[in-house]
Amino acid sequence: MRENYNKQLSETSLKKLRNIKHIALDMDGTIYLDNSLFPFTKDFLSLLNELNISYSFLTNNPTKSVSDYLMKLDGLGIKASENNMYTSSLAVIDYIKENYPEAKKLYIVGTASMIQQFEKAGFISCDDSSKDIPDILVVAFDTSLTYNKLCRAAWWAAKNIPYLASNPDRVCPTQEENILVDCGSIIKCIEEATGRKADKILGKPDPNMLKGIMSRNNIQADEIAMVGDRIYTDTEMAYNAGAFGVLVLSGETSIEEALAVEQDAQINPMAKLHPANLIVRDIKELGELLKQAKTK
Repeated sequence: MRENYNKQLSETSLKKLRNIKHIALDMDGTIYLDNSLFPFTKDFLSLLNELNISYSFLTNNPTKSVSDYLMKLDGLGIKASENNMYTSSLAVIDYIKENYPEAKKLYIVGTASMIQQFEKAGFISCDDSSKDIPDILVVAFDTSLTYNKLCRAAWWAAKNIPYLASNPDRVCPTQEENILVDCGSIIKCIEEATGRKADKILGKPDPNMLKGIMSRNNIQADEIAMVGDRIYTDTEMAYNAGAFGVLVLSGETSIEEALAVEQDAQINPMAKLHPANLIVRDIKELGELLKQAKTK
């Protein structure tokens, strides 16, 4: 169970934080919102360096390639390398290479930047034509989505070719007076049109993203904390991977929603979602708790 929000941590939770060697950071809603870096992000990363805690950036948002994300971070004043990044696009690529080693041609519902990431990995992007038959249908958060592209994706889904989705997020956090429809809503549209669900939804909360970081950094599940603003992706992935899940309230999830999930889990052992281990206002507060745990 998580600690009560804004209450002093127990010695048990301090011990768990003291054991953390790596922080896996969600991006939008956690370290920035839209294109605005939170004012405490740089200080938090500096603190992690002081505490000898390494970190990675994770995102379910596949609209940008790894190089584009690194460029965005650099523009925000954050220096990172490809080893610091893991996106849902990479999760799909790794899954295809492991489970469909012969697949080459993909019909991709995704942005040009995402398609470049797949082409860099050796795949060929199919045209919007019933004659250009793909080996796999890949559906992602696509800010360039057109009606024709959506209809073609539904066509291939109805033809029962392998069908993968990049992430389950229903919406993307934004400061705009708008709702950014994300991949989870797009695949629901295809399901309504065809009756077909995606064969596999990669990205958070699938534990493979976090397990990949654990393997890369040679650490165990109890040595990594997954930090993000969504229960159904970020902290649920932590639960699925056996890691420590930290929910920040700087993005999509409100404290009322977080407490409702906890209450449901207490009443129903078969509840769909699991509570975060720790709820904090933002990563600034998490940094204060880490410093307390590491220096006590």
